[in-house]
Amino acid sequence: MMPLIVVGQTGALMSLLFLFDMDDVLYDYDWRARMASLTERSGHDLAELRRRWWVNGLEWRAEAGDPADAHEYLASVCAAIGTEVSREDWVRFRAEATTARPDELDAVRRAAELGRVALLTNNGILIHEHLHEVAAELVDIMGRDNLHASAIFGARKPDPVVFERAMAHYGAVAESTFFTDDRLENVEGAQSLGITAHHYRDAAGLLAAIEAFAAEREAAAERRP
Repeated sequence: MMPLIVVGQTGALMSLLFLFDMDDVLYDYDWRARMASLTERSGHDLAELRRRWWVNGLEWRAEAGDPADAHEYLASVCAAIGTEVSREDWVRFRAEATTARPDELDAVRRAAELGRVALLTNNGILIHEHLHEVAAELVDIMGRDNLHASAIFGARKPDPVVFERAMAHYGAVAESTFFTDDRLENVEGAQSLGITAHHYRDAAGLLAAIEAFAAEREAAAERRP
């Protein structure tokens, strides 16, 4: 099936854009399993690891693009936790804690029949460069170039800026864009721009939301003179 083409308010032809969150939507993410690998490597318990990097907001800053260089990111993490971790191990620990949800991936495949599909996950620049390994199942569905961590856009969800920059990257507008996330604040950030945003709960609901969005946009296009 060819992607659905709709007519925007300016009269320009636009294909639909579907943006998907990763963790706890398309993938199960076992954060504690990832931390277990780091506690074994560092000798710090979970509370200490969280205090050194996560609780103080350093990861949030990284998800918003600071630092913007993967080598600098990893050096900052290693300095904070007092342990050397290779790039390969950092990515491996993340990938081993990330497990695909087959039914949700089928919903993405359906969206790919209707328009363009892309990943938008809150993550730092290092994971951005390795999403093809962390979320390997998405490469065949979305294409490697359509797997995005928020850091590449210099803002993190729910900041509307990250959605604006993602849409600009694809030449899309809010009325032709769909977004789904399990966190309500991220959904509301997208909705503030006029994006059709779905609060994810399960695969069936996600698929229904995708179908409803595509049908509504097609009906809207047919109503235009």
